Amino acid sequence: MQRQVALIKQSLLDQGYLDEQFMELEELQDDANPNFVEEVATLYFKDSARLINNIEQALERGSFDFNRLDNYMHQFKGSSTSIGASKVKTECTMFREYCRAGNAEGCLRTFKQLKKEHATLRKKLEQYFQLARQAGPKETARRPK
Repeated sequence: MQRQVALIKQSLLDQGYLDEQFMELEELQDDANPNFVEEVATLYFKDSARLINNIEQALERGSFDFNRLDNYMHQFKGSSTSIGASKVKTECTMFREYCRAGNAEGCLRTFKQLKKEHATLRKKLEQYFQLARQAGPKETARRPK
């Protein structure tokens, strides 16, 4: 089962959903905090849901406050970068570029894609963490006593 967990993680990396930052987070996980990465991901998805809601409300007003939208997306990009959410981070970058250009249509189009990438990542990570919990902690080589 550990092999399946490793294959899923590699697939997420190969498909560009995650980057090396996710691997670095996993290196911080140890016996003292075996669910560290899952807890970080849970916080990320909770915070990003709040940001998505704020951005949706700002976009629904019709008159685009590009500075406010850019600030929200700056926070979203920072959170996405810290967890290694590569595709989401890319969409955040594009959204911010459209904000700087004052391109409302580009913001709307990119935000739609960002929400899709975010939802896909959430689903894939939920599956990954579920399987990782079933597999249990990784076995480490130990010296005989």
